[in-house]
Amino acid sequence: MLTAAQVLAQNNFGDTRSGGLAGPMGLFIIVLLAIATVFLIRNMNSRLRRLPGRFPGQQADPPQGDPAESVQDPTDRADRA
Repeated sequence: MLTAAQVLAQNNFGDTRSGGLAGPMGLFIIVLLAIATVFLIRNMNSRLRRLPGRFPGQQADPPQGDPAESVQDPTDRADRA
């Protein structure tokens, strides 16, 4: 008669020794993703270095004054009375 421990200890996932391709294939995928990440980071860094320090039309200093005065209310329209 089988006890509960023997039932739980059974390997119902098939033979894990034959056709053991999951380990090497998983390692290959992880290494491939790591290499792709390194190339992606290098490409992004080179693109960021090529960006100009300032873009045309960019203001050097933020406007002075009360920030509430510079914010416009989108619901305050002149055509509405």
